[in-house]
Amino acid sequence: MSLPATGPVSADEVAPPPPVPRYAPLVIAAFIGLVVCSNIASASWVALDDEHPAKLLLLSSRNRFLVVTVPSGISPVTWTLIAFARLGLSAVVCHLVGRAYGDRALRWFWKFMGMPQAQVAKFEQSFARAEWVVVPFFVGSNIVWVLSGAARTTWKRLVPLFAVGLGARLALLWWLAKEFEEEVRSAMRWVDRYQFWVIGVSIAIVVLANVRNFRPRS
Repeated sequence: MSLPATGPVSADEVAPPPPVPRYAPLVIAAFIGLVVCSNIASASWVALDDEHPAKLLLLSSRNRFLVVTVPSGISPVTWTLIAFARLGLSAVVCHLVGRAYGDRALRWFWKFMGMPQAQVAKFEQSFARAEWVVVPFFVGSNIVWVLSGAARTTWKRLVPLFAVGLGARLALLWWLAKEFEEEVRSAMRWVDRYQFWVIGVSIAIVVLANVRNFRPRS
């Protein structure tokens, strides 16, 4: 990750960015594919959560989808394996994006997320100081994995952090979904009752979110 400048720097002193590796376009394509899958899940989850929970989790294993699929009767083994596979794939792809593009990838993500520079600097400093805490706690965060790639954190260090963080998160989400299963079922019955409108609102939210994220920012 970049260090703060200590004084004026001439154009001749600015080092050009390192060349990207050959695999870089492939990981960008993979990342775009994962984003498309997540958008499909966000728009159609109401129609998939009960009858096709595995398909929903393969599209996206966000926390809310992990919770709403538990009452569907999906096997805890299947649920866990899909979550590990889907979130693991996202982690690998985002790490490779960060490793391939470095600070450029970080700037893309911060701009996409619309985060103020002060918050960006604080987050990057926190990652540098406490990587062993940040990675497992934010194990499902794409930007954390991009940061790990830009920082060139080794897989030997990342894999145990990923396993511990995601294992703890899945155990907590499964327990919560079971503990409040009746409340989850009640909420899903309401959603099913107004499925047409919920799907329409979900699609609108996805479209508006993408318009907001991709609009030019100063």
